[in-house]
Amino acid sequence: MAEDRTSEAAPAEGAKTAAAAGGFKTWLPLIITVIAMPVLAFAMTQFVLVPQIQKSLNASGANTNSSSISVSKLKKEGGKEKTETVAMNKLLVNVAGTMGARYLLVSLSIVGTSANFKDEMTSRDAQMRDAACSILGSKTLADLEKPGERNLIRNELLTSFNGILGDSTVQDIYFPEFAIQ
Repeated sequence: MAEDRTSEAAPAEGAKTAAAAGGFKTWLPLIITVIAMPVLAFAMTQFVLVPQIQKSLNASGANTNSSSISVSKLKKEGGKEKTETVAMNKLLVNVAGTMGARYLLVSLSIVGTSANFKDEMTSRDAQMRDAACSILGSKTLADLEKPGERNLIRNELLTSFNGILGDSTVQDIYFPEFAIQ
């Protein structure tokens, strides 16, 4: 009979120690995950994502800065150059990838320094509008919503317009209207 009591007490003690040890061991992976995930997310954002975003913004900013530097150099070299501004109103294009459901409405103010800039713009208006619509129509909704995308579009338009009119005829482009619907 004494043996029966010891054999009954041994499994009860073993169950108590197994429950106590198994409870903590069972929760350990969850505790580690809850602590490690925010630390990992912070480190990934701080040391990987933010530097890549800054690098891409600096790259697009460098393109913009180089064009503004060349414009300022031209103005300094030429002394006081007379600038003329020509408006290109209401360019309406479908946004790429939306199957005609979304559109972009843009008005441009184009600044040039040549003596007969307005006459050149007037005589090549259809060609200039076609080039602008081709560039703007190739942009997707995701492209248009990116930060700094207007500067990239401005540079593309500037390059295209100078290709049509001749080098350095167009000095700057402004967007008085830029609406996505």
